[in-house]
Amino acid sequence: MIRWCISSFQLAELFISSVVHLLYGFYVYSTAVAADLSQALSECVFKSNVSLEVKKQDPNKSTVDDLPPIVLVHGIFGFGKGKFGSFSYFGGAEKKDERVLVPDLGSLTSIYDRARELFYYLKGGRVDYGEQHSKTCGHSRFGRIYEQGHYPQWDEDHPIHFVGHSAGAQVVRVLQQMLADKAFEGYENTSENWVLSITALSGAFNGTTRTYLDGMLPEDGQNMKPLCLLQLCRLGVIIYDWLDIPLLKAYYNFGFDHFNLSWRKVGLWGLVDCLLGNAGPWATGDWILPDLTIQGSIKLNSNMQTFPNTFYFSYATKRTRKILGVTVPSGILGIHPMLFMRVLQMSLYRYPTDVPPPYKGYRDEDWQDNDGALNTISMTHPRLPIEHPSCSIVNDSDCQPLQPGIWYYKIVEADHILFILNRERAGVQFDLMYDNIFERCRKHIFRKTSQTLPNEAP
Repeated sequence: MIRWCISSFQLAELFISSVVHLLYGFYVYSTAVAADLSQALSECVFKSNVSLEVKKQDPNKSTVDDLPPIVLVHGIFGFGKGKFGSFSYFGGAEKKDERVLVPDLGSLTSIYDRARELFYYLKGGRVDYGEQHSKTCGHSRFGRIYEQGHYPQWDEDHPIHFVGHSAGAQVVRVLQQMLADKAFEGYENTSENWVLSITALSGAFNGTTRTYLDGMLPEDGQNMKPLCLLQLCRLGVIIYDWLDIPLLKAYYNFGFDHFNLSWRKVGLWGLVDCLLGNAGPWATGDWILPDLTIQGSIKLNSNMQTFPNTFYFSYATKRTRKILGVTVPSGILGIHPMLFMRVLQMSLYRYPTDVPPPYKGYRDEDWQDNDGALNTISMTHPRLPIEHPSCSIVNDSDCQPLQPGIWYYKIVEADHILFILNRERAGVQFDLMYDNIFERCRKHIFRKTSQTLPNEAP
């Protein structure tokens, strides 16, 4: 009887969670469509009233081309410029600076694949996922073609600022390590110094217990439970990619085109194979959720460094507080409706005692503070399997002058999506956050160059 009650409760929770996520996805999709229709109507009606304004260039002001780009990298289920019409993943924050790039990367593809895509988005050319990786993971070696890179002059003399939200922060770290390892064929001169700064907004550095709640097995952090939210997500993505409707794919793409899941390429039996888990990214683990488990993050971090010439800053978010020693959500009104139950679930989560802990010294109480998607301890700085240099601050100005090679981090009272999608929801806090980030990039981060003596070769 008790087992039946527990199973019924779990099914009910799965049903409610699925409905909530579908409704929110439909809300975002419909909002984007409505915004596009409104913009198209406005342009049609007021086209005749448009007047041209000629702006005079201030000769004392540096041109836009002289500024290093600030690249905003989206997280899981995210999208970049060119997808979802005029709807902005970063809530329009990209308009706050003259030189901001917002790449569209695979929303559910692995962090490795997304890092490769980000490189070619900037430099141009055909995305090369690497021969060995592609064979191991069962997908095409080459992906989309960027006829013109968005910053083709990118090199050590023209470094870039990166701002990553959620998994996007880890994507940038993997990219920097690839640059240091000279992992891009045909580009032998890459180095970690191509990255001037990395700023993380709710960065997924050390994994999250949310993955286990959504269906990843805590035993290995790679496979999924037979019945869970992630399995439903998997089925939906497979059908979406198999149908391969050009209009829908142009509006939103999960990023699995290099797996060739379209009905045009795999046919009906290919669909069955994917649904059964025998093919596709879920068969080889080459998708983003395994990278977001604690075990997966440790595996990634074991091959990554914090580099001495790069500036690092992290905003770790939390929506919990302690009452009589118990961690609970910090309020109802301040947390997005979709995330309130998730904050509560994560604060109550206990790692199974019948399986080995994800790392030596793991304690549930360390992972209770969260923002509904990530644990706060995971967002401050890379700390697993080894602790990277870090410094906690209260105010952004506390870290000035900035020192490279150190993760400065600040804990902010916010849920996981406060600083994306809906600018009005965060209000003044939204503007303060991005104004501080962009000001730091433009005014407080400079790479020192050694002077060349007259008798030395440059």
